[in-house]
This record gives sequence, structure tokens and C-alpha cells, in this order.
Amino acid sequence: MAAWLQPNAQAVTAQVPTQATAQATSLDSPLTVAQAIALQSGSGTVRGYVVGQPTATETVVTSNYPSDYAIAIADTAGETDTSKMLYVQVSSEFRAQWGLRTNPSLEGKQVDVTGALAAYFSHPGLKSPTAFSLAGSEPDPDPEDPDPTDPPPGDGENDDYYADALGKTGTQLRNSLHTIISVQTKLSYSQVWDALKATDEDPNNTNNVILLYSARSRAKSTNGGDPDDWNREHVWAKSHGDFGTATGPGTDIHHLRPTDVSVNSTRGNKDFDNGGGTVSECSGCATDADSFEPPDAVKGDVARMILYMAIRYEGDDGWPNLEPNDQVSNGSAPYIGKLSVLLEWNAQDPPSAFEKHRNDVIHEQFQHNRNPFIDHPEWADAIWN
Repeated sequence: MAAWLQPNAQAVTAQVPTQATAQATSLDSPLTVAQAIALQSGSGTVRGYVVGQPTATETVVTSNYPSDYAIAIADTAGETDTSKMLYVQVSSEFRAQWGLRTNPSLEGKQVDVTGALAAYFSHPGLKSPTAFSLAGSEPDPDPEDPDPTDPPPGDGENDDYYADALGKTGTQLRNSLHTIISVQTKLSYSQVWDALKATDEDPNNTNNVILLYSARSRAKSTNGGDPDDWNREHVWAKSHGDFGTATGPGTDIHHLRPTDVSVNSTRGNKDFDNGGGTVSECSGCATDADSFEPPDAVKGDVARMILYMAIRYEGDDGWPNLEPNDQVSNGSAPYIGKLSVLLEWNAQDPPSAFEKHRNDVIHEQFQHNRNPFIDHPEWADAIWN
């Protein structure tokens, strides 16, 4: 099996020098940042000075912090060499006290952080923290009822493409991403057939495509309209904004996927939400009168396609202004739901290697633009939360 097909494949892990022998520690003898960078396995408490906020693998900002999602710590206050920094995830339950956007005065303070020593932003890091404290004080423990899992950060691999968006949040981030991804090659609806045969190709059988929702491998030649064929599913249903199949949102392959004809028919133009009855020929799918739930393995894929469409089509190029909302039964209005559920799916189902490969193929061979929420899932919360 090709490596990029593995579901929910994670980003590259940090290299661990063979001489690293430090073990998990207590607050009585915390690791230095240098020790934590060398170890990158197990868990422990690390002591270091807050030196900024990482926004990409080799980028740490030291003012105008874009969010409360992460801090960088080092053994020396004022350190500027990112290779000597540990990138620390600030999960949602700690952000009010330990996020730099909310607490910029933390920069320069010496802190103790406890958590898993693992790569973050494809850089030596500490993830899933369980306690923060100023050095030498009692730790601030993980609350008993933390908020839902945060979306994993991007790996920074395509940050040259997103240069104008890095470090931004909210409306500024949204506007920058819209400008970046609106530069694209547009396909005709007939060209979509051949594009999908490349973007969704089964790596174990290059004569087949992998179908969204059902995950079946089906011959490329069986595209059509019969019940056992596959066709072109508009994940953002084309009736939500009534853009049809004309060149534009109706042919944008970032949200068009090969799908079993009967499953596509069952989904129809329903919004997305949790719950409902079972769907024949689609294990893990559910549906009711006004919503459709995909299987767990592609919930994040669906969410990120919807969010892409909302950023790409803002109503400034002759097409409707598409926007997710927190409703179902949106009808022909240019809205689709349910936003709160889609954000949960984005966090719960990180981009798989298959999804990342698909984004690369679209960028390199067809539309020459990218889905930013595959490259940076954390940007969904930075815009909508």
C-alpha cells in the first residue's frame, strides 16, 4: 500500500539524537529545553523562557501574536534561533491564562510545562499539555472537563504559498487566503471526469478511484449514471447558491469527489450534521430528513472542503458568497451547515495522507491552487472561532 493512503497519517516527527537519555521528570527536576529537544519521546516537565509564538516550522513571532494556540520556549530569554526552541501546544483549556495573544506579558517569563514530548509544527515540541506554571510555583493543572480536541497545526511545508497569510487571524486571515487561492485554473464540467480519475486514484490499483463516503475502489471506466456507477459529488451541494455545473464553483475539484451514484442520491443536497438512520451501501453513513453524516474516516475531509468553498467564493467574482452556518435545511440559499459540527469534524479527523496527496495533485496538475485547511487545519478555528 502506498504510504500516503494511510488514513489520518501524521506529519513528520522530529529527529532524536542517539545520545539523548533523559527520562520523564517531575517539577523537582524539570528538563531543560535542550534536553527536551533531544529526547522527543515520553512525557515530562520542561522549564524554559517564553520567547514567542510559533506560526510555522521555522517562524516564531515576537509581537502582535495572532492567536493563543502555541508558545515557544528556550533556555535563554530572548533566544532567536528556532533550532534552540521548543514549540509548546496551548490547548483550549489553557489559552485564557497561557495564550500569548491574551497574555502578551508572558514573553520573557520562565515557565514549567508538562506534557507529551513530540513534534509540533514539524519541530521539536511538547503537545497535549497537562499543566502550566511560572517556574517554581504550583502548576495550573488540566481542567477536568477540557474543550474538544484542537485541530492539529499544519506542518509548514507549503508556507511559501501562504506567505501573505502567516501570522494572521480572523478577517485578515480570511481575506489573505481568499486572495491567494482565487488564483487558479478553472476546469469545464467535462474536464472534471479526467481530473477526478487522477486526484482520487487508488494507489493500489491505478485503474480505479477511491469513492468518497463508501471508501470503495471502483474502476475509473465505470463513471456514469447507473446505480452501480460513480459520479461527481458536489460536497457543497450545487443547489446551495444555485451555481449549477458552470465553470466556477460548480467545477471546482477541491469539493468535487467520485461517489457511488446511489450514495450520492441519498445525500442529495442535504446539509451535514450528526445522526440519522443507516445508509445502504455506505457503512458509517447516517441520514435523516434534512442532514447527512459521512463516516468518521472522511468527516474532516468533508469539513475542510466546505470551509475551502466558503473562503474561495466570497461573492466578488460573479458567483454567490458561500458561507457555512449553524443550520440545516438551508434550501437554495448560499449557505450550508452545520458549522459547529464541521469544526468538530475538522478537529477530530486530521488530514490523511490521501487527502494531502489529493491537494498536491490539484495544485500541481489541475487548478494550481490549494485547500488551506488541509495544509493548516488550525486556520478553521482562527477564522470561525
